[in-house]
Amino acid sequence: MNEKEFWSLISKMHIVEEPYEWVISHLARQSDEVIVGFEIQFETAFTKAYNSNLLGAAWIIMGGCSEDSFAHFRGWLIGQGEQVYKKTLNNPDYLAEYIFPIYEEEGLSPELEEMLDLALQAYSIKQKGDDDWDDKLWNEFNSLVESKGYKYPELQLSIDWKSNDELKNKFPKLWKRFGQKPLG
Repeated sequence: MNEKEFWSLISKMHIVEEPYEWVISHLARQSDEVIVGFEIQFETAFTKAYNSNLLGAAWIIMGGCSEDSFAHFRGWLIGQGEQVYKKTLNNPDYLAEYIFPIYEEEGLSPELEEMLDLALQAYSIKQKGDDDWDDKLWNEFNSLVESKGYKYPELQLSIDWKSNDELKNKFPKLWKRFGQKPLG
């Protein structure tokens, strides 16, 4: 699966009911190579979004951000589709315009943990008929991914801001919308 096919699949999530189940079901009917390709494309986008600017944006939007929350935030960002993802990587302040008011109205956070293991769940369903956690299957899946030349990176993040004032100056639109009233 190449990048174009990956983003096409992500865009289809927006027009189906139960999008995560749909992606898992779709992938489970594909070859192992396609499932692994999806994982590599997802991880590539996920890793690219692991940067100080996006962490700063998430910090403002949610009033702080743990490592898990940042992972879920990056999953949410990928789930928004290629255009939003790329615009946000270029300018995280864009999220002040993008995030719908319903997030405030419903007390929602821009986090999607469900995005993080779609390929593994599809592989599991294909191999054994369910998505119950299985250490052996997880190791097998990771070996398949790495056999395609992808190495899961060990990520270290250097934060390039030291205070809320710096974040306020760096992301004025986000600060105006969420600085005093964060989501979640």
